[in-house]
Amino acid sequence: MTITAGIDVGSGAVKAVVVDCTGEPRVLASATARIRRRDVASVVDEVVQRTWQESGVDEVHYIASTGEGEEIPFTTGHFYGMTTHARGALLLDPRARTVLDIGALHTRAVSMDASGRVLDYKMTSQCASGSGQFLENISRYLGVSISEVGPLSLGARQPESVSSICAVLAETDVINMVSRGIDTPNILRGIHDSMAGRFARLLRSLKVRGVVFLSGGLAGDAGLEAALRDALAADPKATNGAIELAADPLSIHAGALGAAIWGAYRYRRLGGGAPAWDQDRPVPAYAATG
Repeated sequence: MTITAGIDVGSGAVKAVVVDCTGEPRVLASATARIRRRDVASVVDEVVQRTWQESGVDEVHYIASTGEGEEIPFTTGHFYGMTTHARGALLLDPRARTVLDIGALHTRAVSMDASGRVLDYKMTSQCASGSGQFLENISRYLGVSISEVGPLSLGARQPESVSSICAVLAETDVINMVSRGIDTPNILRGIHDSMAGRFARLLRSLKVRGVVFLSGGLAGDAGLEAALRDALAADPKATNGAIELAADPLSIHAGALGAAIWGAYRYRRLGGGAPAWDQDRPVPAYAATG
């Protein structure tokens, strides 16, 4: 039996999974927690303890980190984010050959082969108007939770155009819309349309076709997904063929899942060995040692 754990430390949240990699990888437990203004080490500890407890396993053979988790002291190894999101996406949808990772600070499109090997990638510019943090800031200003953003956007009837050039300009647009009495659904759909336009251009630059898997914190935003479908449908030639978007309830955990799978591969290549953690030892703590 091979049990591994993956910990993905992002700019906005920490995600973790425990996976049984004995045969076809099977997720035993998953958890996520927003960082907000909390100490990152404490959030890592919270998420790790939740996954350990929920998984019910007696030992974990390899603990892999990804994202910004390289400094976690109790991990066995670290893997680069593009490779982990690619491998995690393939497990959740084997048809995928591109993953669109929509993170808190940036968005990247990664193309890969059937084994999860990264072939190419493109990232959004440093401007934050295509990021999860930008959307969260807007939702806070509008007085809605981030979980309400998608459903509200889907209910829009006359979306308002929002600047896609700069986050500061876009936020100014939103302030002006509120002062003009534009309702929240139409504002949010306008923001989604703006972000989707940037993502469509990102996919266009990779000459993407086939299944694109959505990962990251905004992968579950139904309004953003709908806006991206519309943006791609509006310019089919630009994307060099048909594109099918795909997502999964575990999309936000794709990076952590990929780290766990690569961890199992490395563990076997190294000939196995003692587990990284077992039930006779306390749950490792980052905050106490970091």
